[in-house]
Amino acid sequence: MAERKKLSLGNVTDRENEGGDRTRSWKVSAGRAEALKERARDMRRNPSAAQKALWERLKDKRCGFTFNREVVMGSAIVDFACKTRWLVVETGGEGESEATLAALSDRKLTDVGVRVMRFADAEVLAETDKVVKAIKDELQKPFERPSLGSESG
Repeated sequence: MAERKKLSLGNVTDRENEGGDRTRSWKVSAGRAEALKERARDMRRNPSAAQKALWERLKDKRCGFTFNREVVMGSAIVDFACKTRWLVVETGGEGESEATLAALSDRKLTDVGVRVMRFADAEVLAETDKVVKAIKDELQKPFERPSLGSESG
């Protein structure tokens, strides 16, 4: 029986020798991956007020899909990830330097097929229902998953 390939949005450290699939080519060193994992754990323990409010509405499949908090994806840590729908939800990023980093992170994620939604902390806190509705709407949209075939690049 042929081996079945599995797409993953999680931490990729031990897959450097697995062909040229874009989704598996995060190319993060083991040391960097471990540091990111520790930082994500700390971020889960100390969420912002907006992250707490949004998590209350996303946890336990309250949107119909499973979300995880502070997920390491490549060299980034994303606030919330719905891995089955290839969707990331980020909060914060109001400053100019944060916006620049956010744009770079978004580009890296979208290059491998991940959909990214960003909301300002103030928007999450003031209009939580509106934000959750936007997330639910995005979860229902059809999307194209990246191909599993090997690509050179």
